[in-house]
Amino acid sequence: MRASICLRRVGMRSFSKQACVGLVFSALLLACGLARAATPLPTLQHSAGIEYLSGGIGSDEAKAIQAAAPHWPLTLEFAIKGKPRDEFAAHVGLQLRDAKGGLLLKTYAEGPFFLARLPAGRYEVEAQFAGQTLRKRVDVKQGQAARALFLWPQGAGESSPQGRHE
Repeated sequence: MRASICLRRVGMRSFSKQACVGLVFSALLLACGLARAATPLPTLQHSAGIEYLSGGIGSDEAKAIQAAAPHWPLTLEFAIKGKPRDEFAAHVGLQLRDAKGGLLLKTYAEGPFFLARLPAGRYEVEAQFAGQTLRKRVDVKQGQAARALFLWPQGAGESSPQGRHE
């Protein structure tokens, strides 16, 4: 009886109770299917009080990480200059240092994206790929998402199997 009263209030008198149950059930199935279809983020890692994740080799995982990136204080992206477009780099050695040069984190980015939860401050990031090291200074500000792109020259990593990923 309550269902029909509710439906009359919104002007859907032609729907029966069974039709309403069917619609609700269909909506639940659709929601479950969409939730299952969404690609989860890679596993969170922790080291020396820093929470981070890396990945994004597949396009679904890359999209999931890019969608999450604005909610993380630091996003690092790794690529190799290419024609007609740049290519992702994976298995990048990382060293993260504080403003005084103290080593905070030493790890590998398993994919082209690396997200980290860091307090506000200035950091030095060193990224190693295919025998070449790139360095960048990154300022993480409270409540803002910082981003840095590490772009190796064309041809970097061609001799190693992990060097080129789409």
